[in-house]
Amino acid sequence: MINKLKAKINSKTALIAVVGLGYVGLPLAVEKGKVGFTVVGIDQNEKRVDMVNQGHNYIKDVKDEDLQLLVQSGRLSATSSFSDLKEADIIIICVPTPLTKNKTPDISYIENVTDEIKKYLRPGQLVSLESTTYPGTTEEVILPRLEESGLKVGQDFFLAHSPERVDPGNKRFTTNNISKVVGGVTPACLEAAYTFYSQTIQHVYKVSSPAVAEITKVFENTYRAVNIALVNELMMLCDKMNLDVWEVVEAAGTKPFGIQTFYPGPGVGGHCIPIDPFYLAWKAREYDFNTRFIELAGEVNIMATYYTVDKIVEVLNANNKSVKGARVLILGVAYKKDIEDERESPALKIIHRLQQLGAYVLYHDPYIPLLKAHEPLEKDMHGVELTREIVESSDCVAIITDHTNIDYEWVVQHARLVVDARNATKNITVGKNKIIKI
Repeated sequence: MINKLKAKINSKTALIAVVGLGYVGLPLAVEKGKVGFTVVGIDQNEKRVDMVNQGHNYIKDVKDEDLQLLVQSGRLSATSSFSDLKEADIIIICVPTPLTKNKTPDISYIENVTDEIKKYLRPGQLVSLESTTYPGTTEEVILPRLEESGLKVGQDFFLAHSPERVDPGNKRFTTNNISKVVGGVTPACLEAAYTFYSQTIQHVYKVSSPAVAEITKVFENTYRAVNIALVNELMMLCDKMNLDVWEVVEAAGTKPFGIQTFYPGPGVGGHCIPIDPFYLAWKAREYDFNTRFIELAGEVNIMATYYTVDKIVEVLNANNKSVKGARVLILGVAYKKDIEDERESPALKIIHRLQQLGAYVLYHDPYIPLLKAHEPLEKDMHGVELTREIVESSDCVAIITDHTNIDYEWVVQHARLVVDARNATKNITVGKNKIIKI
């Protein structure tokens, strides 16, 4: 089985199924198609399926012309039916792994997809989980379900975990040149997965098990979360000491060894950093181990979001304006600059909290014209144009995401007050008295 599968992979005749056509799945499907594989994407979102089949791109990291060419050539198609899995030689799972309201892992998407794969599992297939998750998921959740088919792992089918490493908006590092970690349930599973990923990725790094690959990914993002929490805590201390945290961080960054620069902000967002540490902390409790350092970092980063709200309220009060009834313009709601992704963005909590306090909140984001109602937002919000009238009529403008295509000098010129959570106004001198940095 392993030799037949490797031969198909090496000859590019293996059919690939990518389950989940989001920020991870679609770029992955396109990369595999570009080197000659035929790929079918499976997604329960009919709109995504239709867009792919029409060659219409919805992920910024994918080039429009690449998607169109692959669809036109028949190398890439999409469907909402799992029945196509029976023809696939390689099945890649790229589904969301969010948190519940109580900050516990929600792996229901993985479970549901695995149950579908089980229905069509046949000898000779490789199943690879790319979704970020807690260590043990591949072998404790996916493997038992797949073996209910009567097939044996490592002999009849192959199972591996190779966590996604996607940085939306990053022009330098893409799916092709970001190194890939892969762990197989058995040596044959590892061999199959390594052979497959080596076709399109410049460097594939083998580890001894899926659990090692799983914990590697959550550690990578926990590392970032902890260091961001450290600088966010420094930000709050510097505020009390009347020091500019941005100046402190940049000065420390001049040291040529022993420090990596992280910047403060209004909290953390995205599909990894706010979530992965809680996956690791949750799993640790199974072993009677409390990850105090990690959980504290999560608390500090959440605190930074509410600190930003408090700073807006404080600035309004200092200028004889109550937050209740105040008109607050939020600049940027994406979780980081120059992307169209608002998942777990601190801006959502900031907007919601200000609304709870009675403020009239507007937002402008050149990448996100509409915010759909979802936790914590209670109803849809439409973005506003960044006009002089909007800026001048706002009691406070809060820069939450520092998109590079916004003219901050112009904003400061026409704003009454500016709360800058990203140091976007660093080089502005005219109107500096209006700017308050967090």
